[in-house]
Amino acid sequence: MFDNLFGNLQKQQEELQQKLAEIFVESESGDGAITVTAGADLHIENIKIDASKLDLADLEQVEDLLVVALNRALELARQKAAIETNKLLEGLLPGGMGNFLKP
Repeated sequence: MFDNLFGNLQKQQEELQQKLAEIFVESESGDGAITVTAGADLHIENIKIDASKLDLADLEQVEDLLVVALNRALELARQKAAIETNKLLEGLLPGGMGNFLKP
């Protein structure tokens, strides 16, 4: 009985990880000067820098904007991951118990 339960949980976890790798969020800073795309699996997929919107001689500004965009993208990715994880857990719990996961 428990072997089947744990096997199913492992399969669900693998499916969740695969799904998270396919969900992307985007964040920008500096009015679009820097755009970061992150996966819900918390991997950075892409960073775009629009040099026409930046003073590239001011590296401190570029670094600050990059940090802001990265942190925002990762926070959005964490939120998406939490939503997907809660959906999975709600489906695994017996009827009505999934409501315990909601804030």
